[in-house]
Amino acid sequence: MVTLEEIEAAIQQLSDSDIRKLAIRLQAYLDDMWDQQLESDLESGKLDAFIAGAERDITANRVRDLDEVLHDS
Repeated sequence: MVTLEEIEAAIQQLSDSDIRKLAIRLQAYLDDMWDQQLESDLESGKLDAFIAGAERDITANRVRDLDEVLHDS
């Protein structure tokens, strides 16, 4: 098994271009992990209460457009 320290040392030997390529691959890997965790949480019911609360807020019109939230001063 390769250690984190060995991986870090190897990364330092890479060209800038290869480091950028690695970063893109790592981000894709993390994105896949996130998707799998979200799917697992949905299937297990861990998000049911959160979803129900969001649906109640939508029904009660206690929501704002994301653009409004992001650009609110």
